Amino acid sequence: MRIPAPALGEWVPIEEYIFYFTGFVAVLLIYIWLDEYWLNAYNVKDYVGEARQVVRLLRFHPTSLLVGLFLIGIAIAYKKWLSRVPDGFPGYFTFLVVTALVPATAFFPEARRFINWRALSLTLFIIVLVSLFWETTLAVPYEWWGYQPRQMMGISIGAWQDLPIEAVCVWIAVTYATVIIFEIVKIWNASGKPVRQAFLGNKTVSQ
Repeated sequence: MRIPAPALGEWVPIEEYIFYFTGFVAVLLIYIWLDEYWLNAYNVKDYVGEARQVVRLLRFHPTSLLVGLFLIGIAIAYKKWLSRVPDGFPGYFTFLVVTALVPATAFFPEARRFINWRALSLTLFIIVLVSLFWETTLAVPYEWWGYQPRQMMGISIGAWQDLPIEAVCVWIAVTYATVIIFEIVKIWNASGKPVRQAFLGNKTVSQ
């Protein structure tokens, strides 16, 4: 079964949607497993108590926005001036940066102290290791899928079948965004507050 992608004039196999969905589920389950069991000692001790003290979850983090804009700018500059394929736009890398940093821009200030960073690091290592094994030994050599040079930044790894750097970055972005969103939902649930109050805080009543 294939699903049309009108913007590209091509067809996207249903397996690709399943692949990315199950990849997200794998990231989430591995992080929860490490956070709640193997690396539980590094979790927030009084999670419920700490969660109830959070005034609002939605807080702008300008550093994440600036880092995102900087990375996109560097990718565009490299594509235009240093890449072997200067035509096009580094759309895939831009999408990854937006995917990773939009949740961070909105939620990182409150999420960071609840994130089990050791669990996140090990989750990232496991996911990237498995994804590279998949890409370099199966997907690319057997041409199960490929990458459009016009949409790539232009940095490739020769020892890994000229694998685009975006293939390495994709699961870094997914893992980072997944953990932030998971912790935000977990904080909200632990706080026991209604959605509006948890994310936006209490309204100040003017006298």
